[in-house]
Amino acid sequence: MKETSLDPIFFPSAADISSQMAMTHGDINMSDLRHAVGALPFTTAYDFFRAAANKFVSQGQVDQAIEYIIGFDAIASRVADENRKLLDIHAALMQILTSIYLHADMTDEALKAAASTLNLLAQEPKRKDEPFLSVLATLLYDIALIHDSRDEHRQAERAIEKSMKIFERLAKLNPGRYGAPHVLALNASTAIYHSREKQTKALAEHQAAANTYMRQLNEGIEDAGMRLVESLAAEGRTLAKMSKQREAIQYFTRALKYLTKISPEFNRTHLELSIDLGEALLTVKTSREKGIHLLNTMLYKATKINADDLHRRIVDILVDAKNPSLSIFGFWHKIFPR
Repeated sequence: MKETSLDPIFFPSAADISSQMAMTHGDINMSDLRHAVGALPFTTAYDFFRAAANKFVSQGQVDQAIEYIIGFDAIASRVADENRKLLDIHAALMQILTSIYLHADMTDEALKAAASTLNLLAQEPKRKDEPFLSVLATLLYDIALIHDSRDEHRQAERAIEKSMKIFERLAKLNPGRYGAPHVLALNASTAIYHSREKQTKALAEHQAAANTYMRQLNEGIEDAGMRLVESLAAEGRTLAKMSKQREAIQYFTRALKYLTKISPEFNRTHLELSIDLGEALLTVKTSREKGIHLLNTMLYKATKINADDLHRRIVDILVDAKNPSLSIFGFWHKIFPR
């Protein structure tokens, strides 16, 4: 599934919503569903609607997902004035609709749905309770992705920054639920921020909180954490290819720290990242010896986990480091000076 807030790992749900999900099979009686949802706590109802929408979308039934959300929202909005919780559900449904449109690359429709959600939330702008903040932070996450897809980078950066801050605030109260979306928002920021300085600052500001979640090792946090590790590693490899080795070292180091908290036992992913880090360290004069030491250590690790291909890669890197090849272009210019 495209990485929007509709992703199943975004909000790890501990509540049992199986009876409500059963009501989404076949023809859906919206009136019965409203009564069933009306008895649920807000977070459970939110999780149910997200799961139901995700079920349709994952089956390629985007039109049905949109029809289902709009249909229930019409009922919820009619009685929202007499039921405060249904007003919150109304806003949550519009946020989910935003995510569905975003998933389908219907960005104009997604922006309209996002604007409608913001208008609903703006009716009580001073609210600081969990339903209000969770819907707002999730909406801002999707708004950031929408703006980023339209190359509206300044708006995207503002939205993801606010989303991260709200999720961090919520996670202090309930890390089991909000740790994963905070880490996913942090992950999204690595792609949304086009300034390396802003990327590094965001990662530094949120690192302590992310470390705390990852020590908990519940499934949602672990999945979200691995996405962050993969993004940091990819960013590091891109920087290395651009010969920005010092910056690459920072990303590889941070990725390894997160990975070690998620998965303390050394495995192939640890090895691959350590080799990337060692190779980057080799290219910087002041850290060359560290790189050689790390790669020599990884030779032993590669043998221990039977990673013969990675063992050969390490040997090749070390051989090249001790016997650097001639620069063909440099040699050419010496023969034929300008």
